[in-house]
Amino acid sequence: MEELKKVYQKHGFELICVSTKEEALHLAMSFIKPQMRIGLGGSTSVKEIGFYDYLTSRTDITLYNQYEAGIGMEENVERRRQGLLADVYVCGTNALTKRGELVNADGSGNRVAAQIFGPKKVLIIAGKNKLVETIEDGFKRIREVAAPKNLERMNNVAKSMGKLPRYTLETIGQKFSYITGDEVGRTTIVLVDEDLGF
Repeated sequence: MEELKKVYQKHGFELICVSTKEEALHLAMSFIKPQMRIGLGGSTSVKEIGFYDYLTSRTDITLYNQYEAGIGMEENVERRRQGLLADVYVCGTNALTKRGELVNADGSGNRVAAQIFGPKKVLIIAGKNKLVETIEDGFKRIREVAAPKNLERMNNVAKSMGKLPRYTLETIGQKFSYITGDEVGRTTIVLVDEDLGF
């Protein structure tokens, strides 16, 4: 893992490797300070380590939470927009390569947009299952693993709300990115030695 850290450092990323979800949560919490504005991208990994629950419990920050129950679509979109100018943007990634690159697909595009530019700081939570050899492997992982699982998850949510499932493999992710570097210090990736998310 030390070699992988050096690879990511060459690309401007900070890669921190931890053993457990609990360690990941403790580390992620250290990035959140009072009065900060926090953006949030869709991420099962963030929820699985308990960080989403932690963020929603904080009363001394502004959390642009598009997942809050009861808000309408207009407010949802506005919160996603506000998150692009946050102090810290919290999200996952679909894949990270052993060459120091991030590979992602997104529905609306707010998560890939934030990873590219906007928020002062990006904090990415990822499990070891997201680690792949190359960019091509990253996009293959999106097609064969992440997209089908997210499709099932999102359509099940729609059904539970009495709505018709509307996502297909062609529409689940329409905006793609691969990022080969960033401004030094802007993006921190917490890589957990456990499987997380899709």
